[in-house]
Amino acid sequence: MRIFGKGRHRPSASWRQATDRAFTLIGDGRYEDAGALLTRAADLEPWLSESWFNLALLHKFRHDWEQARTAGLRAVALLDRETGAPDWWNVGIAATALQDWPLARRAWQAYGLRVPGGATASGEPFGMELGSAAVRLSPEGEAEVVWGRRLDPARMEVLSIPLPSSGRRWGEVVLHDGVPHGERTTAAGHAYPVFDEIELWAPSPVPTWVVLLEAETEDDRDALEQLAADAGFAAEDWSSSVRLLCRMCSESRMPSDEGDGEHLDPHDHSEPGHPGPLGHRTDGQLWVPERECGIAAPASLVRGLLDGWVADSPDSRDWRDLEEVC
Repeated sequence: MRIFGKGRHRPSASWRQATDRAFTLIGDGRYEDAGALLTRAADLEPWLSESWFNLALLHKFRHDWEQARTAGLRAVALLDRETGAPDWWNVGIAATALQDWPLARRAWQAYGLRVPGGATASGEPFGMELGSAAVRLSPEGEAEVVWGRRLDPARMEVLSIPLPSSGRRWGEVVLHDGVPHGERTTAAGHAYPVFDEIELWAPSPVPTWVVLLEAETEDDRDALEQLAADAGFAAEDWSSSVRLLCRMCSESRMPSDEGDGEHLDPHDHSEPGHPGPLGHRTDGQLWVPERECGIAAPASLVRGLLDGWVADSPDSRDWRDLEEVC
């Protein structure tokens, strides 16, 4: 990654060398060494907004939000254009992480986004109506892409039930980066960006459970998901919703259909015939009654929810092996 931008004059060779080396070190995860070089570059060219943008970016990678805000504000003070600069976006992320809502509002407006006049009692902006998107949890580890609702340009509420390996829960709010890495498309032709999680912004008190269902039909499965939603929580058939993708596929433009049926997706790297997180494909069958299901609900409710689901159709429904996993 090389970030120079358009400055008011050509940076010195020493500035370029220090910056080039710093971003090579960032790519290797050597943030401390990179920080020393980017600080030197800022000392060499303190009037260049790029010097401070690069430092703000480094501090964002390190999740040092106070420093990211400070460097970001120095960068925007030196800008030679009014709107649309990525410097303002980084300021917005840092301000959101710090819950500095006046600065976050100012940053999004300076970037060119419409921010409604209303706010919560704390000053937090709301009502930006950014719609649905996907977020890649733990992007540097065992990454998982889940669906969510964008609260503002830097935060998303998780609406899927993540797998326990992600360490995330349904209903949590995550801070995410501004540049999408990939898209998910629907059969209707809509495309939704996939953003990378930066860190957990607000935890959820609702635990995640895994349970094995016997659901004779898809309607039986759907009934449990609806029952959970009506109670204000969630259930998700992981046997249908989970696909294993390589990094290249995950960061590309991918269809978001669940893929049940005979047609195998060439981008799905899971194993046919094994329901659950290790592969949701069925070998020529349209439905397998045994389903691995994730449930997001309090301990006081989850068993009653499952028992009520079975009671509505005892001949076609059953459950077993309920376990809290996150």
